[in-house]
Amino acid sequence: MANVAGTQAPSGSRIIPTQVITVPDVLLVEDDDGDALLVEELLLDSGVTVNLDRARSLAEAEDALRDTAVRPHCVLLDLHLPDGRGVDVVEQMLKLAPGSAVVVLTGLAEEEAGLAAVAAGAQDYLVKGFIEPAALGRAIRYAVQRRQIEQAAAALQAGQLRAQENARLERGLLPSPLLRGPGVDVVARYEPSRAQALLGGDFYDVVGLADGTVHAVIGDVSGHGPDEAALGVCLRVAWRSFTLAGLKGPEVLRLMQELLEAERTGPEIFATVTAVEVRPVLGTARILRAGHPPLMLRGAPGEDVHFVETAGGPALGLLPVDFATWTEETVDLPPSGALVLFTDGLFEGRVDDRGGRLGESGLLELARTHAARSGPDFVGALISESRALSESHGGHTDDIAVVHLEWEQNP
Repeated sequence: MANVAGTQAPSGSRIIPTQVITVPDVLLVEDDDGDALLVEELLLDSGVTVNLDRARSLAEAEDALRDTAVRPHCVLLDLHLPDGRGVDVVEQMLKLAPGSAVVVLTGLAEEEAGLAAVAAGAQDYLVKGFIEPAALGRAIRYAVQRRQIEQAAAALQAGQLRAQENARLERGLLPSPLLRGPGVDVVARYEPSRAQALLGGDFYDVVGLADGTVHAVIGDVSGHGPDEAALGVCLRVAWRSFTLAGLKGPEVLRLMQELLEAERTGPEIFATVTAVEVRPVLGTARILRAGHPPLMLRGAPGEDVHFVETAGGPALGLLPVDFATWTEETVDLPPSGALVLFTDGLFEGRVDDRGGRLGESGLLELARTHAARSGPDFVGALISESRALSESHGGHTDDIAVVHLEWEQNP
C-alpha cells in the first residue's frame, strides 16, 4: 500500500472509538484515473495519514482482498464501476469486506444515490468536486469509528441475546422441585463452567408424591452448547411427565432414549442418567443408573459417607433401544440420612501438574471430611473445594450439578 500523509490534523468533535487506529488502511475503488489522483491529492492535504491502495473495479477489489489477510479499515467507493453501478455496488462491497467502513463517492447530481447507499449500509457519502481535504480526512476517521461502534453494538446485542437464551435453557434444565408431601428435604445446586463460555447439558429434577415417595433424576448430555442444553431440557421435561403419569423403572429410560434419538443433532450424542425413588417410610430406595457415576449415601450427621454401587446399564443413546437393558436395584436406607446425586464435573477437575484428576476416590475423601455438615453446607463445601483444588490447574471445564435428598427418622 502507498503511504499518503499530510502535515496537520484537523479539529473536530471528539468521538471515542472502540479501537484507536493511528494509520487506517484505505482501499480506493475508482476506475477513473483523474478522480483517483484527486483523492490522493486531497488526502495529502488533509493532514490524515493513511495506507492507500487502489482497485479499478469490484473484481479487482475482490482479488486484492483475497490476496491479503488485512482488511481495509475504510473503502472509498465510486458508484460507477465497469462491473457494477449504484446501490448494488455498495451491497457487493459490503459482502467482500464486511468489517470495513464504506464511504461512497458520488457525482453532483447523485445525492439521492448517496443517501440510498447509506441506507444500504455505507457509513457516509461525499460529492466529487465538492470535497475539501479536511472533510475527506474527517469522513474516513469518523466512518471507521462509526463502523467499529456498529460492530461493537452488534456483538454486545448478540452476547445479550445468547445470555438470555442460556438463562432460559438453564432454567429449563434446573427446575424448582415439585414436592407434594413431607418426608424429604431437597438441596439442589448447579454450577456452570464458564471456562469456555459454553452452556452444558447437566440437568436434574425432583418430584414428590403425597405418600412421601420422592422421585429424583440427574443427567448429563455429552458435549457443550445450546443444542446439548436444549436436549437436556427435553429429557428433564420428559422424565417429569413420565413420572407424574405413573411410569417408573427401566420403561422410563427406554422412552427417554427414544426421545434422545429423535432430538439429538448427531448419532454420537448420548446422555448419562441416574433416577431414584426414595421411600423414607419403608426405609428403601430404588436406583436406576444409565452410565452415570454412583450415588453417595450419608448416614446421620457425623456418620460415614460411602458410594452406593448398583448394576445400572449403558448411557442413553450408546446402544439401540432394543438392545439396551437397565437394571433397577433396591437398597436399604438408614433411619436418617441422605442420598447425594451428582454429575461427573464434580470430580473431573485436574488437581496436579501431571493432569491427575480428583476422581471418585478423591471426592469420597472430600465428602467424608464434611460428613458432619448440614445438607446445604455439605453440598456447598463439595462444590467449592473441588473447584478450589483445580483452580491452579486449569479449573473446571465441565458443569456441576448436585442433588441432596435428606430424610429424618422414620416413623
